[in-house]
Parts: sequence; structure tokens; C-alpha cells
Amino acid sequence: MRILIIDDEEIQRVTLEDELVERGYRVDTAPTAEEALHLTVQTDYDLILTDLRLPGKSGIDLIRELREKQYPARCIVMTAFGAVDTAVEAMKLGAYDYLTKPFSMDELTLRLRHLEELQRITGENRILKQRLRELELPEFIVGRSAAMQTVFGLIQTVAPTDTTVLIQGSTGTGKEVVANTIHALSERKDTPLVKVSCAILSREILESELFGHEKGAFTGAAATKIGRFEKADGGTIYLDDIDDIPLDLQVKLLRVLQEKEIERVGSTEPRPVDVRILASTKVNLKDRVDQGTFRSDLFYRLNIFPITIPDLKDRKEDIPVLVKHFLDEFYPGQDIHLEKEALDCFLAYPWDGNVRELKNLVERLSVVCGCNPIRKDCLPPEFFRQPERSLRSEGLEALPFHAAVTRFEKELIQQTLDQCGGNRSEAARTLGLPVSTLKSKLKKLGL
Repeated sequence: MRILIIDDEEIQRVTLEDELVERGYRVDTAPTAEEALHLTVQTDYDLILTDLRLPGKSGIDLIRELREKQYPARCIVMTAFGAVDTAVEAMKLGAYDYLTKPFSMDELTLRLRHLEELQRITGENRILKQRLRELELPEFIVGRSAAMQTVFGLIQTVAPTDTTVLIQGSTGTGKEVVANTIHALSERKDTPLVKVSCAILSREILESELFGHEKGAFTGAAATKIGRFEKADGGTIYLDDIDDIPLDLQVKLLRVLQEKEIERVGSTEPRPVDVRILASTKVNLKDRVDQGTFRSDLFYRLNIFPITIPDLKDRKEDIPVLVKHFLDEFYPGQDIHLEKEALDCFLAYPWDGNVRELKNLVERLSVVCGCNPIRKDCLPPEFFRQPERSLRSEGLEALPFHAAVTRFEKELIQQTLDQCGGNRSEAARTLGLPVSTLKSKLKKLGL
């Protein structure tokens, strides 16, 4: 790994360089952001470790310029404890992490190990994309964040197998896109990918759609109907919103998973099917099991290999990449981009509709905005509404700094645990923390 250290304090700069070189890293240093920018023109670094307070251009300025140039290195910022809010601002601009001074080499080494693991996953993602190109398929999924690199790695691992996959994520995050990609990279890629939306069909129609029916099975069944499972025989079936399947049909689905066979409505004859099952949900299925609306045995059969797609608001460093991807899609052959103020609005917007909402907006801008770069005043009014104040944040201003940070940290961890159904491993992954660190914080905060 090649690292660039930027710090105007020579002792700190030299000490870090010596320690990292001793650990086998290749290191360059610079006392200013200006000199660092010059070095980045000549060298491709894997990591930029920069102080926030620098003479001339600040660390924030450096990160902003690197982002505008789409320089691929990850950035870790170093900051004094009282400037944590500035470090958070840096992360909103795309910094990978921050360290609060004074920090130990163990802390830095841990960050570097995480980054090396991320690079490994990124390498696997490049292989995945190459395979997509070889298949003459579009690069379905876009993102350079750690969370999305993890998703890419999981896809790469599970695609060549016949393992059942449960794809979890909010509306608009791209669950169907993940299903398409898994099928396209599987050994079944030349066989059908049959899709069923479980949320929009009534119980009776859904049963007939999934399993088919015999002639005369019910009023109106004038002919035999082949169900989706039989149509997918030899290929893959994608069950969207699987949480909406009624309990009695869940029994029939469980039989498919266990026995690899179906029975048409109106028949007692079992029919073997060779089908790989991909399923998706926008809810926590374990909660549905606890509520008694989803069978636990079916849940565990489906949850063999879960893939969770993060919300766009939790991976804002992907927004510039996604914007460019969609601009290239809607403005083919043109170098259209957003002005800085417009991009800042994109980064600040909550994106409740996730990637789908972002794509729809870029498509809308491609129709109504005739300027290049696309300006801030082209954006719709909702971009400029003041967000509603979070009730849980009330009173923070009256607390001393350390007490406010502790309270905010406690509420954030509790909220994440709630969203993850109490699953500590999933919560740690969402928060970007090692499980051991999360457990330590839970004990410290009394959670």
C-alpha cells in the first residue's frame, strides 16, 4: 500500500513515516495541501493521511479538490478532539475515516488493515465487472463505498453457486438489480430468470402464478396453466417482496425449497423443478417471524446467504459516482456534470427514495435543464426545504460537549440496533465498527 502523509508538524510527519515504513508501507510526505496535490499528479496513492489544519489550503480543501478530480485514493483525516465536527464534514465529502489526536499506531494500523481488506474486495469487484463486460452486460451496480464493496464481494462469492439468496434493502436501493447480477454471473445465466412480485397479487392469483393450476381446478380455470416455478425450471426465480406471501402459501414455498417439487392447484401429482431461488424484502423478516406472520422454518431456509443493500443516505460518497453514471446514461457522448453547489445539494439531500429517486431526478434534469454544468437553480424545490428537527436531538445544545457526544452516540447505536432487529453483527456492519468495538460501547453506554 502506498501512503501520502500531509502534516505541517515535521516531528509528527517524520514519526508517522518511520512507523509506517517499518511496517512495510511505502510512504511519501508533504507539509502542505498544495505540495500534496502536486504529488498526486505524479503518483497513484492508495491512502492519503492528512491533518485538517494546514497552512494555506486546509485538509477539507484538499479532500474537496481530490473529489472533484475523482482521485481514487481513500482519505483518513487527523484532527484534534474539539474539531470532530470538521472531521465529520470531511467524511461527508468522501473521507474514509478520521483519527482524533493524539492517536496510537495501533489505532492507525487497525484502519489500514480495514482498508487493505476493502482493497481486496475492490479487486474482486473489478473481476466481477470484467465478467459483466465479457457477458456484454451493463455494469449493473455502481458504488465505491465500503458498504457497496462488501455487497460486490458477496455477489461475487454467491453467484456461481445454487445457494438461495435473501436480498434485503429499502425501497429503491436496487434489490432487483442485485438479483439480475447474481443470475447473470451464475452457471444458469443462459436459462430463464423468472420474476414474481408477491406484493401486487391476491392470494388466489399468486398461488396460481407460482404453482400453476389444472383445468377445472376452480371457477374460471378453463385451461391448464403452467406456473412460474415450472417456467423457471433449470433457471432462477426472483420473488420480490417475499414478506407479502400469505402463511398458507409459505408452506408450499417451503416444500419447493426442501423437496424441489411443486403441485399445481387442483392436482396431487408432485412435479420436480430445478430452480434457484432469489428473494427480496424491504422489511426485517425476523420481526415478521416474531409477529407470527412469517414462518420461522421458511425464514431460515431463505436466510442462508443474506445480502443487505444500504440506503443511499448511508453511503453518500457514492452519490458523485452515481450522478456521473446516470448523466452518462441520459447524456450519451456528452461531458455533462453538476456544478459544485448543485453537487453539494445532492450530498445534503436525504434521498428517501434511494438510488431510484436519484436516477429519476437525473433523468428529469436531462429533460428540463439545458445547461452544462447543471446549476443549483435547476434542482426542484424540495432540495431547499429545511429538514424537520429530530425530536431526539432536542436539548443537545444545552449539554456540555462530552455529554452531548455520549448521548448522540448512545441514541445512534440504539437506533441502529432497532433497525437491525437487535442483531449486533449487522449493527456493527451498518455502523462501520468491528463487533468487538460495538460490544465495548454497548457495555460502556449501558445498552
